[in-house]
Amino acid sequence: MTSWWPRKGRRTPDAPVVPGGEEHFLSAASVRVRAAGSGAGAGRDIAGNAFGPGSQVFDQRQYHLHASGESPPVRWPLRFGRVPALASAFQPRAGTRERIDATISAESPAALVLSGGGGVGKSQLAASYAAEAVREDTDLVLWIPASDVHQVIAAYAHAAALVHAPGTAGSRPDEDARAFLSWLATTSRTWLVVLDDVTDPADMEPWWPPHRDGTGRTLATTRLQDARLTGAARRRVDVDVYTPPEARGYLAGRLRADGCDHLLDEAADDLAQELGCLPLALGHAAAYLINQGTPCAVYLDRFRDSGRQLDQLLPPEGDTEGYGRRVAAGLLLSLDAAQRSEPSGLAEPALALVARLDPAGHPHAVWDAAPVLAFLTHFREGAHAKRRWWRRAAPSVPVTAEEAHAALRTLHRYGLISSDRRDGLRAVRCHALTGRAVRETVAEEYGISASIAAAWGLLSIWPDSDDASPEMGVVLRANTAALARHTGAGLWHPASLPLLDQAGRSLMGFHHAAESIAYHEWLIGRNERHLEADHKYTRAARDRLAFSYREMNRWQDANALMARNLAYAESAFGWEHPETLTAACFLAASLRMSGLHEDADPLEGRVLAVIERLGGTSNSDFRFARSLMAQCRALAGRPEDGVALGEELLAEYEQSLGRDHPEAVLTRELLARNYASTGRPEEAVAMQQQVVASHRRINGPEHPETVAARADLADLYRRVGRTDKALALQKEIVAIREVTFGPEHPFTLEARFAHAATLGQSGRVEDALARLAGVLTAQERVLGPAHAQATLTRVLAHEFRLKAADALGQDLVDEPDAPADD
Repeated sequence: MTSWWPRKGRRTPDAPVVPGGEEHFLSAASVRVRAAGSGAGAGRDIAGNAFGPGSQVFDQRQYHLHASGESPPVRWPLRFGRVPALASAFQPRAGTRERIDATISAESPAALVLSGGGGVGKSQLAASYAAEAVREDTDLVLWIPASDVHQVIAAYAHAAALVHAPGTAGSRPDEDARAFLSWLATTSRTWLVVLDDVTDPADMEPWWPPHRDGTGRTLATTRLQDARLTGAARRRVDVDVYTPPEARGYLAGRLRADGCDHLLDEAADDLAQELGCLPLALGHAAAYLINQGTPCAVYLDRFRDSGRQLDQLLPPEGDTEGYGRRVAAGLLLSLDAAQRSEPSGLAEPALALVARLDPAGHPHAVWDAAPVLAFLTHFREGAHAKRRWWRRAAPSVPVTAEEAHAALRTLHRYGLISSDRRDGLRAVRCHALTGRAVRETVAEEYGISASIAAAWGLLSIWPDSDDASPEMGVVLRANTAALARHTGAGLWHPASLPLLDQAGRSLMGFHHAAESIAYHEWLIGRNERHLEADHKYTRAARDRLAFSYREMNRWQDANALMARNLAYAESAFGWEHPETLTAACFLAASLRMSGLHEDADPLEGRVLAVIERLGGTSNSDFRFARSLMAQCRALAGRPEDGVALGEELLAEYEQSLGRDHPEAVLTRELLARNYASTGRPEEAVAMQQQVVASHRRINGPEHPETVAARADLADLYRRVGRTDKALALQKEIVAIREVTFGPEHPFTLEARFAHAATLGQSGRVEDALARLAGVLTAQERVLGPAHAQATLTRVLAHEFRLKAADALGQDLVDEPDAPADD
């Protein structure tokens, strides 16, 4: 790859040439300086300052150069500072290098700033450029630790002495540093200055090397995302973690170099993914594998063990690449500075909350939620973790949403998280290892408070229906799962239970059946362990699991769960309680659908007896049980009973709740189906048209619920023989759902199935079979071959094939005999 800094130019006549081209790598100790006392600063008192390893600074009151005769001639090329050695299995990172080189070629910046979080390999990239500059015989290569501006000033002062910069007096380091910058601006020598780990852009502003297009370059690294770093024609290039191939390449190369290829097994890619492809973590992990003789698969199991700490799994003795600190400490190095930044005191509690959520990200809207703001307010005041912030009276100066978002930007600026609204629902992200380091250290003092605040924040933005924003549901469920993993049993606090319940409710719908089963089986197991076996949230989860079992044709499992809930309700509340009636109706309907009509009959009889006895009751839960019973009667082949119950309920709903109340609209949908089943087609269509009109008024014409109501209207058109109207409406619905959800979303497949069914009913059997074949292939891939919808598609396709065969046979019978040959 072509170097982006100038090649070595002609030497000036007064510059002596070292025989053999010998290169000298000089440190601060090579300069003839004297510093009295044990510590000094460049230009001011440095009490309390901390300096990086190998740094050496001088008090301007005592700093001076020894002038013992003439200074020795400069021996070019010069190398100043300790350039980090490249990692044992250094990855060239071609994609990142291409972006860096493209920025250099296109913009010729005054300085290039490599910005990224802790451990992403910024210094390694800078070191690779420094090594390349050495190979290109660049006259002067300086590597300067820049975490404190005094280190930069001292290094410049020493470099001024080394290069004999005009104006170097040896009495004040800041004056000598300025003399060196002036020399850089005017020299014909080629140079590269690397400023590693810039942490204070304000103090650094006067000390950036000059822009010398053609002879000199400046390269800086930083964790910061700060606008002051890119002023004055400087340009930033963001450095991220390794790509998966780079991460695997590092592991393979590192193990191979130590003769440990046998440790690289099929779990290597999963291990790299678990480490977030973070170069810092991969280096420590590879050393652990080599030292312990541990295969990747075994180490991965240990890493996933929540009882083990990062510093055990990525120990200091694994720091073979010279990072110089423990992984957890390295990842959180800038947290103290962020905590001191405005808005003061919010960065740490905000990071504690972010670390509980999904590393892949969550929406910014979480940080507008009142519970999250209350949490931040409580802990900005320094309150003890065990105090229950959610029960406190409102403080006099609460944290605002603006301050909360400012705290996120502070964390972003210091490289601890990513907060970018352009990422939409994944706007706030935190590297998985950074999150783990926070949870193992910082987050402990916040106790359960951070998890409860996160739970309420997620719950506050959860939409009433995931159908309107499917991706939102996916993101919120992922964050709920991460919160459960990171919190453990503590999440089963009464304040957090509604979130776990909401995540389950969002999975209700035939297209989430497999995911719903997995989630609810897990949730019920945890609920039974941490709550009572028949706690209300456990019973609700059993009902939802039963519905999902039904969608996957697991009728026996569904009926068993519903029977358990009914047994509890009967013993706890008695038969006239709404919950008992509801549980009985759920079980009766499930028994009907699974063909067990004899078992359903006595259940329905008991429910109907209670309904007749309590006929004047207006309790909303009791009305819900009556609505369920109307559906049960229809399933029992008695739609006329369903009509009578439905008409009573509709009158009550419209009188007490209003015409467009969701329960009233749902009852009209039920009535429309029952009207069609009892030979009242025109009333059925008119009732469903009212349903569509209500949804249009409430949600708009293309809302998923409106489109679903129109799909039911199309189905009624088909059932009453209006196939032309049905086909036109179904074609329109397929187009809307393809745009809204995509061509293979379960809602789209449902619409395509309905359209094919109507085509077949209208006599276009071949067209219907062709469409059903495509629908079935997609359903088996998206929903699974055992799903009820896939089963229904296979059954309908079989019926249409038989119909086509019968039609073909009839054509053969009716075909006239061919005339005999003469």
